[in-house]
Amino acid sequence: MYVDELHELFNSSFRFAFPFEHQKGIIPKNGIYLIFENGEGYKKWDRIVRIGTHTGDNQLHSRLKQHFVKNNKNRSIFRKNIGRCFLNRDNHKYLQRWELDTTSRREKEMNQHLIDVEFERQLEKEISDYIQSNLSFVVLEINDKSERLFWEQRVTSTLSGQIHPLPSQTWLGNYSPKEKIREFGLWQVNQLGKQPLSKKELQELREVVWKSSDPN
Repeated sequence: MYVDELHELFNSSFRFAFPFEHQKGIIPKNGIYLIFENGEGYKKWDRIVRIGTHTGDNQLHSRLKQHFVKNNKNRSIFRKNIGRCFLNRDNHKYLQRWELDTTSRREKEMNQHLIDVEFERQLEKEISDYIQSNLSFVVLEINDKSERLFWEQRVTSTLSGQIHPLPSQTWLGNYSPKEKIREFGLWQVNQLGKQPLSKKELQELREVVWKSSDPN
């Protein structure tokens, strides 16, 4: 299933951590990202806990900031999932309201009166503190949108295959109300257990990684 090969490949890649704004110049404009989390290991490597990308052109850095910096769970399902875990862990009654969105005008009109703005502000800060203190990531430059989505799917499906790395007993995601997050040990629910990498695709991915890491 090439789970070992993926972990070896990406554990050998250059690792970013917060704060990374001063490294913006070496973060590609387009690509996919793979996230690691403190305390999560797989065999002799750090365990990959999330794979993601972006859809708009030249938005990789912006997407990473939505996860790491911007206190807005409605722009980052990753942040929303971490918030779900905090609330579920504490058996907090606000969990159901955390699902509400106020991004669009219609949603804001429907849901704004149910939102505890100060509570969500404090929870968003807790989420940011957790992400900034515990997560690191590698990036892979891929300019074409369809290729980004392809590799995101293949890597995710490979890592969530029949023999996938299990999370530690203390992993925050174990508190997720989302069964797939608990089962697969990844901070996502899409593209799990689908078509994994073939041997040929693994070699192609290696070449993409090597090319991406070559400053020339």
